[in-house]
Amino acid sequence: MIARSATVARNTLETQIEVSINLDGNGQFESETGVPFLDHMMEQIARHGLFDLQIKAKGDLHIDAHHTVEDVGITIGQALKQALGDKKGVVRYGHSYVPLDEALSRVVMDLSGRPGFEFDVTFTRDKIGEFDVDLFYEFFQGLVNHAGITLHIDNLKGRNAHHIAETIFKAFGRALRMAVTLDERALQQLPSTKGAL
Repeated sequence: MIARSATVARNTLETQIEVSINLDGNGQFESETGVPFLDHMMEQIARHGLFDLQIKAKGDLHIDAHHTVEDVGITIGQALKQALGDKKGVVRYGHSYVPLDEALSRVVMDLSGRPGFEFDVTFTRDKIGEFDVDLFYEFFQGLVNHAGITLHIDNLKGRNAHHIAETIFKAFGRALRMAVTLDERALQQLPSTKGAL
């Protein structure tokens, strides 16, 4: 089987980022972004998606975490797109519901080749520790735009902002795992009547 993995570097005046992903891994994870809560959420993606994921990032954190978080999303999106290759044989669609105590979130996605993003999440506070919750939207928007996927994220209930965030990232990892899984019945086929994704 062809390795479904990629390493992508993105360097700007604001950030220097390198991401490596293996879609057929077992959840190995390393991350050095300088943003601890971002690292915590990236580990949820790796563990629950069973992806091997390595992230190295240096950003202008003396200003704030915005550029680092957004650019990590962009770079993961680019690596994901490269690792998927021609998408032959993938399931294409993925979904997951994940609870954590009182919180419950749903993530649904389509490896459509078309960026589309809906984010229906209301956090109960502005920050989780030092992390600005507005940056979750920026992370996923960057990922969606560069991976070329359609992504719907809905928080269905929750009071604790940390719990809400964890359910979102765990559900994203599990939905992505489902979508990129190879369908043994259609390994040489694109899951589309258009003949392209």
